[in-house]
Amino acid sequence: MSPSRRGRRLDAVDERESATPLELFFDLVFVFALTQVTEFMSEHAGAVDVLRGLLVITVMWWCWIGYSWLCSLVRAEQGAMRIGLFAAMAAVFVQAITIPEAFDDLPGGLQGPVVFACCYFVVRAVHVAMFWLASRDDPQLRGQVLRFLPSMLAGTILLLIASQTTGTTQIVLWFAALAGDYLGTLVAGSKWRMGSVAHFAERYGLIIIVALGESIVAIGVGVAHLPISWPIVTASVLGLVVAGAMWWAYFDVTALITERALSTAEGERQVRLARGGYTFLHLPMVAGIVLMALGLKKVLGYVGGEEGHTIADPIYGIPLAALYGGAALYLLGHVGFKWYVTRSLNVERLIVAVLVAVLVPLVSTLPALVSLAVLAVVLSALIGFETFRYAELRREIRAAAHEH
Repeated sequence: MSPSRRGRRLDAVDERESATPLELFFDLVFVFALTQVTEFMSEHAGAVDVLRGLLVITVMWWCWIGYSWLCSLVRAEQGAMRIGLFAAMAAVFVQAITIPEAFDDLPGGLQGPVVFACCYFVVRAVHVAMFWLASRDDPQLRGQVLRFLPSMLAGTILLLIASQTTGTTQIVLWFAALAGDYLGTLVAGSKWRMGSVAHFAERYGLIIIVALGESIVAIGVGVAHLPISWPIVTASVLGLVVAGAMWWAYFDVTALITERALSTAEGERQVRLARGGYTFLHLPMVAGIVLMALGLKKVLGYVGGEEGHTIADPIYGIPLAALYGGAALYLLGHVGFKWYVTRSLNVERLIVAVLVAVLVPLVSTLPALVSLAVLAVVLSALIGFETFRYAELRREIRAAAHEH
């Protein structure tokens, strides 16, 4: 399908076209939202607050993924698309600013939960409008957009209703809004278009980098106001090792073989692989990174002596669960993603994900710095084992990708 240029100037994306500067700009606004979520969970660090933070991540993710599909079909920097992306970007930015008030309105000013829900509607409405323009010469795609519309409206309406409630009722309505959006997308069918597989896969790789960058920001911001010390230096390096292991797990081989599998699929099967493997199964990876960033932020605060803590104090409860649970969730997301797209089960990562979860009660009495060191060692051992165990296969995959 080639979007019409008449009057609308929506140009089709070339198969090997890379992400544009405007798309990267859009992603930076999204990473600000992730930073806001980490800060929100860090300030309260209660179970309900972490749950709320995960709900916000899920909503913000759904804002982002729509544009990953749209921009793999039509060029982001041409004509109406540029205006549409800037409009969506403004709504996402205001939405991110409103995250601290997404559930509980602060005194004075506008009503935060209502503003958050309205921004969500604007982001989704712009997305649907751009797809409507892109499908003017494609009846099948236009029919898909129409079937998709009810889920968007249901999600927004439920978030608006939730903005007028509190407590358990509010959280239940948020779950209902997300269920309407996510399940509605599945029910709507698989008649979408994949303009450029390479561009689509690249966007999801970039968003993983953006999320990992947010974890690095959490490390730096957490200790920027503290005097530098050896414990802070050690914890910072260990945090970077954890983030680096996560980067390696995705980009060394997994990103290459999944993109190849997606590119060889055709028609609706390709759409289903993209929807399940990228749209749905990248969410636990991003959520896992944000949870890990919360744990890293707390560890750095402990070793830096914040709130009366000493280097001997253990990190426990929600912060420890976020640190280790985030890493486990990230690995499980990898396992599901690779299996769904390539039908290859990564047993090593599945075992390590379970191991990391099991270690939580065992390290809860150790100093925070030691708990972080244990996680860094486990993840580094996984990467080292995979690198040497599958060295020949790894070289073949990377060489084939380079030639391609």
